[in-house]
Amino acid sequence: MSTVYLQDLIDKMNLTNLTPEIDIGERKITEPDVNRPALQLTGFFEHFDAQRLEIIGHVEYSYMELMSDERKREIYDLLLSKEEPAFIFCRAMDPDAIFMQYAAKYNMPVLKSNISTSDFMAETIRWLKVKLAPCISIHGVLVDVNGEGVLITGESGIGKSEAALELIKRGHRLISDDVVEIRKVSGDTLIGSAPDITKHFIELRGIGIVDVKALYGTTSVKETQSIDLVIHLEDWNKDKDYDRLGLNEEYTEYLGKKVVCQNIPIRPGRNLAIICETAAINYRQKKMGYNAAQELYKRVQENLQKRD
Repeated sequence: MSTVYLQDLIDKMNLTNLTPEIDIGERKITEPDVNRPALQLTGFFEHFDAQRLEIIGHVEYSYMELMSDERKREIYDLLLSKEEPAFIFCRAMDPDAIFMQYAAKYNMPVLKSNISTSDFMAETIRWLKVKLAPCISIHGVLVDVNGEGVLITGESGIGKSEAALELIKRGHRLISDDVVEIRKVSGDTLIGSAPDITKHFIELRGIGIVDVKALYGTTSVKETQSIDLVIHLEDWNKDKDYDRLGLNEEYTEYLGKKVVCQNIPIRPGRNLAIICETAAINYRQKKMGYNAAQELYKRVQENLQKRD
């Protein structure tokens, strides 16, 4: 099961730790969703998910101010004993002394954010969904070509890295070479990224390791990219029939999500970078409603009807 350390969230969202005496080094987050404990402040704890981050917004804070000290002790004792990852107060609001007393009692981290509750929740959920998404690693190269995430796969030595380097020289951006980490952040979206150890590097046989960011600048690389199209490179087989029109699309599947896949035969003289670039632009054109293969088929049919 994927986890995120609480300290990483603090660093990401620039949170203030109101309980520095509590050791959060091993405190982890396992759920991407968050909770605003409005019902719990009234004493209703049925179906309460203690695995989620607890967010205190203006509504919850206003209700807490209206509670008597006796009621606060009763509710806080129940609320903070559930072993939640942490409590976060938004809008730069400070918890009352009784809340901090029970936080210390149950070793519960209490954090503070200066931004609005809705903005904090939206960004936190988005970030956690990426970090906690199901993840696999595959052998390939991921490049951003005119905004389309193109995953280039194929056997080792077939020319994936060389094609990626030429695409970078043509103004496109590298996400990952050799190993691509794929995360399913939603039912319809796959996000690819590079492992930290190989980020921004390309391996070229005969040359060695190339630092793309250092050679071509920060505009030549990108941290993450959705995977929209898979291009599978394979050796040319003269006995195999290849699709010459593209009327029927083929798919490959990662983490239960189907992605359009185009098999490109390779032989000397073919410019892989231009082929990949054209495939990406053609795919984008299809998404916008125009299919060149269908247009050709339509013209052929119209021409045959005229002859009849």
